[in-house]
Amino acid sequence: MIYLTQLIYIKEGHEDAFFEFENIVLPLLWKYKGQLLLRIRPTSSTFVDNSIEPPFEIHLVAFENEQGLEQYQQDETRKSYLHLKEQSVRSVVLIKGSQV
Repeated sequence: MIYLTQLIYIKEGHEDAFFEFENIVLPLLWKYKGQLLLRIRPTSSTFVDNSIEPPFEIHLVAFENEQGLEQYQQDETRKSYLHLKEQSVRSVVLIKGSQV
């Protein structure tokens, strides 16, 4: 299994474009043997401590293998909506790992 954790930072006022992008691309995960394990929208009260800016959302995604991840990234439907991501996402911190 390949695991991806994303800390997602949104441009203020562009939440609707982000939600539109997510509503289109997240269902595509299953097509490539991927799954959304967690989607968290933290609030200030949920942090015990932090030394970085809190993200707008945190995603934990898993793919059965690297090939599925690569196919998902190249999906034509996903690619046709990347403009919404570019419009709405300020930055993403990506943490990639695998189960040993």
